[in-house]
This record gives sequence, C-alpha cells and structure tokens, in this order.
Amino acid sequence: MQTAEFTIIGMRDEQCLRSVVNAIQDLPSIGHVEVSLETGLATIEHGGFVSEGDIRQAVEDSGFQTG
Repeated sequence: MQTAEFTIIGMRDEQCLRSVVNAIQDLPSIGHVEVSLETGLATIEHGGFVSEGDIRQAVEDSGFQTG
C-alpha cells in the first residue's frame, strides 16, 4: 500500500467530513482513510489501482479543494 497525505480545504462540519470520506472510499483499492475536521489533514492508504491525483479529484468532485 502507498500513502497519500494532503490538506482538504473547506470542510465545516461532520456532514462535510462524511462527504469527503465517502468520496474517497468509493475509489478502488482504498485502505485506511483518516481525515481531520479540525486541521483538514487527510492520510489515505491506497493500492496501485488509484493514484494520489485520483484521490484529490474525488475530493474536488465532492465540492472541496485540496492543498
């Protein structure tokens, strides 16, 4: 498994957090997902079928920015 870390910008509450986590978990070969509502830091373990760019795109498609 590979690990991607980046910041998610624009989350305001638990509903935003759930939307982001669900968008990431819908991708193939996602292992562990940890996202902090307070800091926006996302740590995602993923397999070779998905890239960090794919994960960032899923977050952006769910309405949030990545930094």
